Amino acid sequence: MPPEIDPSFVGREEAIAHLQELIKRNAKIIVIQARGGVGKTTLARRFLHQEFDQVLEFPIAKETKDIASIESLLEEKLRQLGEEPGREFIVSCDRLKRKLQRNCIGILIDNLEPALDSAGRLIEPHRRYVEVLRILADPSVQSTTLITSRERLREASVTVETYLLRSLALEAWQTFFASRSLATDTPALEALHNAYGGNAKAMEIISGAITQDFDGDVDTYWQDNQDDLFIERDLEDLVKEQFERLQAHNLDAYNLLCRMGCYRYQDVPTVPVEGLFCLMWDVPEKEHKRVVKVLRDRSLVEFSDHNYWLHPVIRAEAIHILRSRQDWEETNEKAARFWTISTPKISTVQDALIAFESYFHYLSIFNFNAACGVILMRRTSKYEWYASDGGELLYNITRRFGFPRKTINAINSVIQEVENDFSSAALWLGLSIFYVITGDLCQSIDEAKKAANLIERIELSKSTTRIVEEGSYIHPSNKAKVAPKVFLERVKLASLMTEALCHIYLLNLEVAQSVLEEVISLEILPENEGFYTEAKFSLCLLLSEYKRDELKTSMVDEVEGTLRNDEALLGEWCRGYGFLFMGETRRNLGNLGTALDLYKKAIASSEESGYRQIQARAMTGLAQIFRIREEFEKALSYHSEAERILDSIEAKCDLAESHLQLGLTYREMKNIDRSNSNIQRAIELFSEMKAPKQVERVKKEIKKSDV
Repeated sequence: MPPEIDPSFVGREEAIAHLQELIKRNAKIIVIQARGGVGKTTLARRFLHQEFDQVLEFPIAKETKDIASIESLLEEKLRQLGEEPGREFIVSCDRLKRKLQRNCIGILIDNLEPALDSAGRLIEPHRRYVEVLRILADPSVQSTTLITSRERLREASVTVETYLLRSLALEAWQTFFASRSLATDTPALEALHNAYGGNAKAMEIISGAITQDFDGDVDTYWQDNQDDLFIERDLEDLVKEQFERLQAHNLDAYNLLCRMGCYRYQDVPTVPVEGLFCLMWDVPEKEHKRVVKVLRDRSLVEFSDHNYWLHPVIRAEAIHILRSRQDWEETNEKAARFWTISTPKISTVQDALIAFESYFHYLSIFNFNAACGVILMRRTSKYEWYASDGGELLYNITRRFGFPRKTINAINSVIQEVENDFSSAALWLGLSIFYVITGDLCQSIDEAKKAANLIERIELSKSTTRIVEEGSYIHPSNKAKVAPKVFLERVKLASLMTEALCHIYLLNLEVAQSVLEEVISLEILPENEGFYTEAKFSLCLLLSEYKRDELKTSMVDEVEGTLRNDEALLGEWCRGYGFLFMGETRRNLGNLGTALDLYKKAIASSEESGYRQIQARAMTGLAQIFRIREEFEKALSYHSEAERILDSIEAKCDLAESHLQLGLTYREMKNIDRSNSNIQRAIELFSEMKAPKQVERVKKEIKKSDV
């Protein structure tokens, strides 16, 4: 019959197996190292009593001043073993060694760190402990010694094996909570586990508090206390002890630990070691690695492959201390510069997230202009079309990679505080573009008008003689190169095109046509020619939707010719949407073969540029063509991938259309239940967008398909 599981000791099967393996390899002293509360002592005691018939404990006091002399401890332990201590210390040591050579005994030295100095060596008043450790490490003894410590033991004359004990996995917390009749199938438990890094002591304390003070309600406990991880005093004391000891023994390491609290460890969960080095501006460079090593040896930081992070409770204490110190602002400025320097070129989503970290550091110290500078800073990328401008704006890159809500929140947090009119105009334009993506179309039109009005005021003020940098805090090595006249016209044209796009989505087609014709009528600088072409293909699509008789074949051929022959002159976004809109135009005109080719070009362009919204919308177009051809499996495949992409990038307008088209495909397949669920979802999304004409269109499409 298998042994019963003790619910108060869970999740340590791997640790026990590892300790057993070390003993098989003849390890005599094993140091179990971890930060406070992970469960070192519990594991050591359980293991020793499981493996040995006789266990001897050498307790170390919690405070250095209370540590007992090894002479008196040794006398006491010899008597416990049935041996008489000698008159001299060395004689007692010899008797202990002979006893251990004859008997198989488990030995526990608990909580060693109060006896260690900053280098991990036994402190001077208690150096005689080293002699006992040498005996315990002797290959001839039959004993095994487990030492628990928050800090690394580094005595050159003593051979030890160090086992870094990990925190408990979520499954262990679930088993423990279940044994106390607490809910385990709630997201709140996983949130608690993450917040406390799986700490065993936290598990015990929190489960007790939930039982006693919250009638066993895990969800309510987390809801009430998630903003104060130290609500339980025992947990706060546990962490504070470690900070206070570090402060007393190594001030440089203490400063670094507190400054590491400035990092968020969210979108970018780890920090390269260089991100730690930049926080030690007041420490000689040659000492940087040693200071980092102190934190590693004391189990106060987590690390993997030269990357570091803090568990939430450690970070909570670190940032609490840092906010009250004079180096709070300087720390965030150094961290912000580090992230900026780390991302001179952005090629991936992760690069963009790393670059965005600088923004949060500036925002935390209320440096709004610098935060704005991060959003509008130009970065080099693999897209050569932006090279002449000095690179691509960061917010344009985030649009490419698809996290609109994050960028909207970032812009809204600074836009009222920015002092530079050029920067404000760029931010209003950015907001209008991102609101199109999220389906806030009326809001987008408002922001586009604000950008255009601000441009008019700038032009009237005749302050356009200087080079525009889209923000005063662009990094010196990455200056923008856009001339004022070009920039002002570009914002004005982009505002108009965004406004037109919103009206197309809202089916205010006459208003959209008027705006597009206004753009086409303007004399546009050569640097901004792409807007003229963009207005042309948008107008083609619009006319093919509701005024087909006014759409001239020559106009369609002209725009297609520009797209196919002058691709290099158009921006990545313009080219991708050009192929997409002309594909939709050709589909509306019944030219399915040409439409198919244009959709594929749109997808190829989007894969090169990273504009996933274009890719998804083109896939919806392909699905429509395959539905018309009754190739339903192909249609469903494209529908599925389009929906997945659009949902992930929060592109509500196109997601609504995707659900509508999928519903129509299922209707053609006579799968009415799935058709209705997708149609209903499309209506819900269009309603959320406040697009009543789209809702009416959906209803008409259903009636048409049912005929």
